[in-house]
Amino acid sequence: MAETVAVIGLGGMGSGIAGSLLNHGHTVTVYNRTAAAAAPLVARGARPAATPAEAVAPGGIVITMVANDAALEAVAEGAGGFLDRLGADGVHIVMGTHSTALVRRLAGRSQLVAAPVFGRPSAAATGKLWILQSGAAAAKARVRPLLEAASQGIFDIGEAPEAAAVGKIAGNFMIAAATEAMGEAFALLEKSGADARLWHDMMSKTIFACPIYANYGGFILDRAFSPPGFRLTLGAKDIGLALAAGQERSVPMPFASVLRDRFLTAVAQGRGDQDWTAIALNAANDAGLNTD
Repeated sequence: MAETVAVIGLGGMGSGIAGSLLNHGHTVTVYNRTAAAAAPLVARGARPAATPAEAVAPGGIVITMVANDAALEAVAEGAGGFLDRLGADGVHIVMGTHSTALVRRLAGRSQLVAAPVFGRPSAAATGKLWILQSGAAAAKARVRPLLEAASQGIFDIGEAPEAAAVGKIAGNFMIAAATEAMGEAFALLEKSGADARLWHDMMSKTIFACPIYANYGGFILDRAFSPPGFRLTLGAKDIGLALAAGQERSVPMPFASVLRDRFLTAVAQGRGDQDWTAIALNAANDAGLNTD
């Protein structure tokens, strides 16, 4: 039987996930700080809620897809937060990218399944996300139909709630590292008079044949940074999470420190609301290339 679920956080990703759940026959209640974001989903049959607490049912299931730790703490534990109403029998599916410390703490308030995603809003809207998950076996079994509705694949990496959270942080670190590497490579090619597009076409079909190199390389070459699929300021936040996780566990991450500075440079140059692939422009600027 289709499960009733609350979805809190209706940006591009949360809206797409809620839409996929509706497409699969689930009853969905939605909440967003800016109520207008709920209107398209309400028109499709979702139920609107005025507060996070109103969105959830005692012992029910809630999905959060919010921007950062502060936003998650606010909707979960702040005024009108959902955790007290959800209760110990409810399941909280954390699908955003958050610190391992916060995920561990919230796991003590309800049954928690960490289920962060890889994919852009278009993948969320079509149920084509890739999902990492971790948490207690019973809770994962209960929410599996919901995750299947939103994804093309689910990868379980254990019962520790923070396992999937750190997996997502590590994955975003690798994506940012690939983006920086492509930006530097493209700058070198352009400065040398070589055709970067032909080179990228070859590399992304051969030894770097994967979606990140193929798709993100295209975004960089096309300067396709607006509208953003993932805002640069959020990428900066995620590199900060990687460094914090490394410090907590005594894992040096020297290249993450380089990426932190690259993101800070891009934010200082006014690119914070562009797509996070816009950090690649730093290399072009450093090489004296025109990026206007």
